[in-house]
Amino acid sequence: MSENTKHIIEVKGLDISFRLPTGNVHAIRGLDFSLDENEVLALVGESGSGKSVGVKAVMGILPENAVIESGEILFNDGEETIDLLKMKEAARRKTINGTKIAMVFQDPMTSLNPTMSIGAQLITALRSHSDIHKKGAYARGVELLREVGITDPERTMDQYPHQLSGGMRQRVVIAIALSQSPKLLICDEPTTALDVTIQERILELLQSIQRSRGLSMIFITHNLGVVSKIADKVAVMYAGKIIEKGTVFDIFYDPRHPYTWGLLSAVPELSDKKGELYSIPGTPPDLSKEIVGDAFAPRNPYALAVDFKAEPPLFKLSKTHYAATWLADPRAPKTEMPKELADKIQRMKQEAKDYAES
Repeated sequence: MSENTKHIIEVKGLDISFRLPTGNVHAIRGLDFSLDENEVLALVGESGSGKSVGVKAVMGILPENAVIESGEILFNDGEETIDLLKMKEAARRKTINGTKIAMVFQDPMTSLNPTMSIGAQLITALRSHSDIHKKGAYARGVELLREVGITDPERTMDQYPHQLSGGMRQRVVIAIALSQSPKLLICDEPTTALDVTIQERILELLQSIQRSRGLSMIFITHNLGVVSKIADKVAVMYAGKIIEKGTVFDIFYDPRHPYTWGLLSAVPELSDKKGELYSIPGTPPDLSKEIVGDAFAPRNPYALAVDFKAEPPLFKLSKTHYAATWLADPRAPKTEMPKELADKIQRMKQEAKDYAES
């Protein structure tokens, strides 16, 4: 146990490797982030950046070939701060998972049992950590389905997952995740498997639930367009590390890392008549090999000589904004973001202003 902090969750110096027949893959290389009560943190980055591995470590659901080399995951349950990595698996599953920390996965069909009715699955979830009787669990299940926007919850309780649409199944998964009133909700790309219209509705639902329940939330996505709608804070991941973090305004309106410039440049705009999408050149590094210097250097058109020799620290840019790039070093030559991105950010600011005034 450590002294209580204001953070509901704090990940410090987390290092995770995967043991493979061909060698070790160093998937997480010193992950650090924290989240306060009632906040939404978005973890963003390309596939393979380590977003999902990091939060699966928080949940204690890493695969058997994963090895946590070092680090702490400190969770404040309101009474004490616990290092989750020091808990035995059985105790963690009984007292933390599902009750105080819950998770919504990308594909609801992998979370739901196809042989059980929705009602049976909700009742099982509700009774797994309490002695509530079956009738009371049924009534509570109906309430949860209504809370997640299902208009005929009694009918849905009798249905099976295959009888529901993708959006309805995801609402059910969210209801199950909320069944024990967790303090922290982790959403691992919860809208990726859904069409655009349904994505918007699920995002609005998660926002509404987060605010009404006062939840803390970690939201994982590769879609920065989604981030702007839901997050308070953003952490950009690359090659198993956070390379830029700040408020949503810091990241969207004043990005400093060339990788973040690339991610923002790749966000499509409705006003773009060319129909051409920017993509970051090159591919992410092979994490089974030792990385020398900045992992992003080979793909970075703004890389300095030092990027290929030494890994940059997280430079403090403001009270809330940090970036791990040598361009932020006071000794570095002044480098501006691409003009196309600067123009895009100005349009984003104007759109936000117009929306606020409408």
